[in-house]
Amino acid sequence: MRFLGNIEARTDAKGRAFLPSAFRKVLQASGSESLVLRKDIFQPCLVLYPESVWNEQMDCLRNQLNRYNAQHQRIFRQFVSEVELLTLDGNGRFLIPKRYLSMSGIQQDIKFIGMGDTIEIWAQEKMAESQMNGEEFGQALESIMAQEQSFAEQNK
Repeated sequence: MRFLGNIEARTDAKGRAFLPSAFRKVLQASGSESLVLRKDIFQPCLVLYPESVWNEQMDCLRNQLNRYNAQHQRIFRQFVSEVELLTLDGNGRFLIPKRYLSMSGIQQDIKFIGMGDTIEIWAQEKMAESQMNGEEFGQALESIMAQEQSFAEQNK
């Protein structure tokens, strides 16, 4: 499952949005029908997970945490309790609950960003604020890829 690209859209007065058709096609091809919505942990955006991807994330986190450690239980509880299960209506729309609109600063203009196996939903102005300029992006990518190359060479 690969969601790619960015698509501008709007929410209606009730907080509903159309999932872009390119993303709906990816969901349909994978056989996914249910989505999980969660506020991103680090950024002021929302993340849509196909249910199968959400279950993998939840299992991965659970495997890293000890059920008999109080702090680990608190982390897991917060991670799984702050979600909404969503289904698309017949027109491909879904409702973004008011608390999620508030948490992410979404008013009406939104941007869907394909992030591989998930989809981010941003308030357009917040998306612009979070982007690196071209030079910063190039330097950051160069640094990461140089580290990866060095690591690969060390492990040969």
